[in-house]
Amino acid sequence: MIDFFLYDDTEDTHSRYVGFAGDHGRYDLAIVHTGRFFGKALVLNTQSNRFGIIGTDDLNEEGYTAHILGLEPEQGEEVEDFLRQVIVTGMGDME
Repeated sequence: MIDFFLYDDTEDTHSRYVGFAGDHGRYDLAIVHTGRFFGKALVLNTQSNRFGIIGTDDLNEEGYTAHILGLEPEQGEEVEDFLRQVIVTGMGDME
């Protein structure tokens, strides 16, 4: 039995599931906006079972998105282009 939790919170989130095709591949992502990650989004690549907590600052780090989501560099750039539209605006059209 677990006697001590570091945290155990429940909150409403805004989730978006999107699949799209680019020049270098097809992408299936789940994007979760929550108050938990200081304005960053939890981005899950459902094809590779990899995920990362990504904010606008991370999108400017060369190769970060590709590395954390298990993508080739050119695929990472395509996903970054999409995420800039979603993450920069925060919850945007998910509200």
